[in-house]
This record gives sequence, C-alpha cells and structure tokens, in this order.
Amino acid sequence: MNIVPAVDIRGGLCVNLVQGDYDQETVFSEDPVSQARLWWEALGEGLIHIVDLDGARKGRCCVEEELRTLTDAGIPYEVGGGIRNMNTIETVINAGADRVILGTAAHRDPDLLREASNVWPGRIVVGIDARAGKVALSGWMEETATDAVDFAQAVENAGASRIIYTDILSDGMMKGPNFEATAAVAEAVDIPVTISGGISSLDDIRNARPLESLGIDEIIVGRALYLQKFSVQEAVQAAKGTS
Repeated sequence: MNIVPAVDIRGGLCVNLVQGDYDQETVFSEDPVSQARLWWEALGEGLIHIVDLDGARKGRCCVEEELRTLTDAGIPYEVGGGIRNMNTIETVINAGADRVILGTAAHRDPDLLREASNVWPGRIVVGIDARAGKVALSGWMEETATDAVDFAQAVENAGASRIIYTDILSDGMMKGPNFEATAAVAEAVDIPVTISGGISSLDDIRNARPLESLGIDEIIVGRALYLQKFSVQEAVQAAKGTS
C-alpha cells in the first residue's frame, strides 16, 4: 500500500476543503510547490496528488505554472481538476504530469477518455467522486443519478488505467474513509483503485491494508497531514505494515 500526499491548490494557495465545500476552506500554506516539496522529501518515492480547485470550477487548467515548477524540481505528480479536453490533457502532460485525472469529462465525454487512454496509455486516471453512492461532477457541485460502481465499470471499459475513489461525505471530516464503498468499486473492476477522503489516523491506514487483495493499492492523505495527526514517514510505515 502506497501513500500519496495531497496538495489542493486554489488561488495560488495550498488549501483544504470540507466535503468539497469552497466556503469551508482552510489555507495551510501560501506556497503549494514548497508544500509539495516537503511531502515529497519525506515520502522519497511515489507521487504527489495535485488538485486544481480553480480548474474544477472553471473547466480549464489553472495551475500550469505550479506544475512546471514541480517538474523542474524533480517532483513526480498526478493532477486533476478542470481537465476536460485533449488540449488540456496535452498541456498538463507537457508540463510534466505522470498521471492525468479525468472526472467530469470522463462522465460527460467517454469518447474523450477512450481517445486520451489510447494516446497516453497507462497515464489516464479517472477520479470518481461520489456522494451516497452517486457520482458528483464539477468540483462536487453537480449531483447525478449515476451509480459509482456502474461508472467504475464503464471507465475501465473505456481505457482508464486507474480509479481514484473519493467519498465526498468522508472528505475532510477526519472520521475515517468509506471502506465499504471503495471496496465495492474495487471488486467491480480489474484496474487498481486509490482510496481517498477521510483518512484521519494511522489506524485508518492500517485498516486499509487488507483491501490490497481487492486491488486497492494507494491511499491519498491530505488534511490529517496538515493537522499533524501523523507524519508522512509514519503514514508510510503504517501502509507498509512496519508500525
């Protein structure tokens, strides 16, 4: 099980939202690139998870400058938020992204997912953000009637290399992730799944380890790190079963 620290960017700041609510925002750093560098130096391997919150609302990449700075610093990352056409995908990949995360676009334009997956095999990830089992879009502001498990199977068939499953009602609440919902998604597909939203303690990380047998091999951690509930090193140790 791998740990993926999260850096959410809005207005050039490193922030964190509660349940995706832009009115419940905490600023944790005025320099998201420096924050990413701190997490990466502590992590030593793997990826940093970058979320372009402005992009999620505006439907375009708003963090290209930050992405290029991360690349120049040798920090590997995946990025999502507002990536809704081939030009933006190409922009983000040219900026240096290891993985590109499609969310709203994968739901509204499955042909885009297929095309991008063919052009950049293994690098196109789908973020499934769900509230009560139903997919939400556009920075979680738009509800749909689409079942998350059904959507997971559809994006796998369209060529997605991975799914990042975020339970919106758990995100930022510091009450633990929705293991049951994430497991249901993982059991429905053969591609790997990343669990996201609600990690609040080292026990949450330890409790996620048995899900590796279902194909859940990564854990995105955000607010708990910023609140210093545990360190990156402690999270890695818990994920590897060495603490």
